[in-house]
Amino acid sequence: MNKFIVADAANCIGCHACEVVCVTSHHQDAWPQQRSHFLPRIHVFFHRNVSSATTCHHCNDAPCVASCPTQALQFANDSVQFKETLCIGCKNCVIACPFGAIEMVANDDDAPQLAQKCDLCSQHASGQPACVASCPTQALRLMDETSINQLRRERQVRSATGQPVAAVRGERRQAILDKPPRVGAKKVAADNRKQHFDEIYRPLAECDAEYESERCLYCAQKAWCNWTCPLHNAIPDFIRLVKEGNIIEAAELCHQSSSLPEICGRVCPQDRLCEGACTLKNEGGSVAIGNLERYITDTALAMGWRPTISEMTPRKERVAVIGAGPAGLGCADILARAGVHVDVYDRHPEIGGLLTFGIPPFKLDKHLLAVRREIFSGMGIHFHLNQEVGRDLAFNDLVENYDAVFLGVGTYGLMAAGLEGEDAPGVIQALPFLIASTREVMGLEVSAEYPLTEIKGKRVVVLGGGDTAMDCLRTAVRRGAASVTCAYRRDEMSMPGSKKEVINAREEGVNFEFNVQPQRIQRNRKGQVSAVGMIRTKMGEPGPDGRRRPQPVAGSEFELQADVLIMAFGFQPHDTPWLRGYGIKRDRWGNIATGGKGRGTTQTGHEKIFAGGDVVTGADLVVTAMVAGRQAATEMLTLFRQQEGL
Repeated sequence: MNKFIVADAANCIGCHACEVVCVTSHHQDAWPQQRSHFLPRIHVFFHRNVSSATTCHHCNDAPCVASCPTQALQFANDSVQFKETLCIGCKNCVIACPFGAIEMVANDDDAPQLAQKCDLCSQHASGQPACVASCPTQALRLMDETSINQLRRERQVRSATGQPVAAVRGERRQAILDKPPRVGAKKVAADNRKQHFDEIYRPLAECDAEYESERCLYCAQKAWCNWTCPLHNAIPDFIRLVKEGNIIEAAELCHQSSSLPEICGRVCPQDRLCEGACTLKNEGGSVAIGNLERYITDTALAMGWRPTISEMTPRKERVAVIGAGPAGLGCADILARAGVHVDVYDRHPEIGGLLTFGIPPFKLDKHLLAVRREIFSGMGIHFHLNQEVGRDLAFNDLVENYDAVFLGVGTYGLMAAGLEGEDAPGVIQALPFLIASTREVMGLEVSAEYPLTEIKGKRVVVLGGGDTAMDCLRTAVRRGAASVTCAYRRDEMSMPGSKKEVINAREEGVNFEFNVQPQRIQRNRKGQVSAVGMIRTKMGEPGPDGRRRPQPVAGSEFELQADVLIMAFGFQPHDTPWLRGYGIKRDRWGNIATGGKGRGTTQTGHEKIFAGGDVVTGADLVVTAMVAGRQAATEMLTLFRQQEGL
C-alpha cells in the first residue's frame, strides 16, 4: 500500500505550523522571497471551533495518475510523485482527484499554472515529511502498512483488556492550549493621557514580560506568526530568550531581521500581523508580541547594549540613500553592515521621515529616533539632513558620484475630496496638521511649509477611517478641541485602521459617525468652514476588491457642525521632477515601477537607481517599507558582486 499522512482533528490546534514548514522545506528550509510563493501542499481548515489539516492521500490506483497524459504523476517509493517538468497544465488530475488535493499554481506572474501536490518531502534532505515532524501536538502521522497494522494491534489489545479504544480525544490539544489569559502592556488612564503627548502604553515590567513569554506555545521555530510578519522576525525564538532571561541575546536576534525593532514594537499593527496570527488569539488572547519586542530592545539599550557590526571588510562602493524614513534606514543598515559607504539625504531636520513627523509622540517617543540616529552613525552611516534633492543638491550629481542610489522618499502627496469649498479657511490636510503638531512638541522652529493650526476650543471633524485619521483625532483631543468627531463613509467593521486605535480614540472622548458621506462644505459669512453637509449611507454589495461599497440613503441629509475640518483620505505620490529623464517608469497610480525581466525586484528602469517603500507600493506600513529597503540593499550587493566578476 502507499504511504499517506493522516490528521487527528481532535488534537489539531490550528497553528498552521504544517503549512509553514511545508513551504520552507520546498524552499531550501528558507522563507520564500515573495508572498505569492507561499504555496503549501497541506492546508489547515477551520469549522467553528475545530481545525484539521488535509493533504494528498496518495491513493492506491490513484485516478490522478491514470488521468495524466504525460506521466507527470507516477507511483514511486510507495507514494504518488509528481514531475513538474512533464506537466502541461491540462488540469486532468485536478478534476480526477476525489479529495481536491491537487492545485494549479504559478511560481511567478509570468509562469504557467502547473499542478502541485504533497510529495511526502521526498526531495528533502531529511527524507521525512516535514509537516509530521513539525506538528506540536503530533496531530499529523505518516501511515504505511506497518503503522496501520500497529494501530490495529493496539486497538485489539485495548478492546480485549476492556480499555478505551483510543485515548481521551483532544488530550494533547487541551494540554498545550492550557495557558493563562493575555495581560499585555497597561495604558495610562484616558483622562490623564489626554493632557499630554507622552506614549500611552507603559513598558512591560520584567515580571509582565516573563508572564507573556511563558504563554507562548512555541508552535514551531518557523511559525505562522513569523510568516505573517513581513520581516519574518524570529518571534518564537526571541520570546523563548525572554523566558530564559537572555535579553541581550534576544536583542541581537531581533536586529538580525529588523533595523528598527523598538519602533515596530510600538507602531506595527500587530493585531493584523503577528498577533493576529497567534494560535492563542481565540484561546485567552494572543501573546503580546509587540510589547515583548519593545521590552527586549528598550531593556537592552538601557543596559548599554548597542548592535554591533561583526567583522566586515570595507567595500569600495558608495551608495546614496534619499529619504531617512524606514525604507531608507533599512537599506542603509544592510549596506553599512556589508562595508559599503552610505550617505543618507533627507529634507527634514531629523531622521525617521513620517516615523518622526507623521506619527504622533503619544504613539512613538521621538527620543527613540535620536538614539537610533546615534546607533546608525556609530555604524558609519552618514546623515545629511535639511538637504532636499532638487533644491539643495542635484539628483544628477548623486547618480554620477555614487555606485547606486536608493529612492525612499515616501508619499507626501495630499488626496483631496473633490468637495466645493475645500479651499475654505479651516479646511486642512492631515499630514501638514500632524507634522506641524509634532514639530511643535519636539521644540523645532516653526516651518512656513507646515504652519500649526490653532484648534483649542473649536469643533473638529476628521474625514477618514484609517490610522492617519485616528492620529488626527487623538492629536486634536490633546490640543484642546471642544469636540472631536470622526466621519467615515462605511461601517465600523470596514474601517482600515487599527482596531485598538479606534478603542483608544473612543476612550479619549472622540465621537464616531459611521455610514456618512460628505456632500459639501458649508461656509459662514467670513468664508470660513462652519459645517459639513452629510448624507447617510448603507453598505452595498462587495466590489471587485471584496469591500462593500457605501450607497447614499435618499432623504437622509444632515449637517455636521465644524470649525476645523481635517481631510484624512490618505497619501499619494508627490511630484519629483528631478527624476525625469532617467528612464524611471511609474504605474497608473503614479508609484515608481520596479522589477521586471533581468532586474531586481527593487531596481528601476535605470540600472543604478533602486526604489522601495511607499513610493513604490503606495502608502503602506512602516514594516513593509523597511522590508523593501533591506531587499534593495541585498540586490545592490548582488549587483556589486556581479560587477566585480566582470
